[in-house]
Amino acid sequence: MNLENTQVQMRKGILEFCILKVISRGEVYASDMLEELTNAKMMVVEGTLYPLLTRLRKAELVEYKWVESSAGPPRKYYKLTEKGELFLENLLNTWMELTSATDQIIKKVDDSDKTAAKSRKRKKSSSTTTKVTKSKKEDTQKSDDEA
Repeated sequence: MNLENTQVQMRKGILEFCILKVISRGEVYASDMLEELTNAKMMVVEGTLYPLLTRLRKAELVEYKWVESSAGPPRKYYKLTEKGELFLENLLNTWMELTSATDQIIKKVDDSDKTAAKSRKRKKSSSTTTKVTKSKKEDTQKSDDEA
């Protein structure tokens, strides 16, 4: 199994949620979205973002308007529709459930690791104590034999 592929799939799984969350803050230009997602290490490229924005628009979750730009051609600014706001709210609830469940599993694994480490330490300590006790008994036995 390839770690990098798994990491990419994990990011793709939450990309739609992240894009909707970015758009939820107000009208946003696609390159600004791309910059924010890239800075957040979501590793998004234009070839991923624009088809996703088109899919979200067709699903009536986002809409856009053209705004004239002094620096060149008009720009598309995206915003959430009412349907998109409700959809995002549901995704946010799902995200909270998933992070809670994941945290619970991670904590349980971490706790298990700590318990196992303590158990190994106790066994090692017990083994050392047994060896020391045997050694003391042997020394006592030798002393008694010599006397």
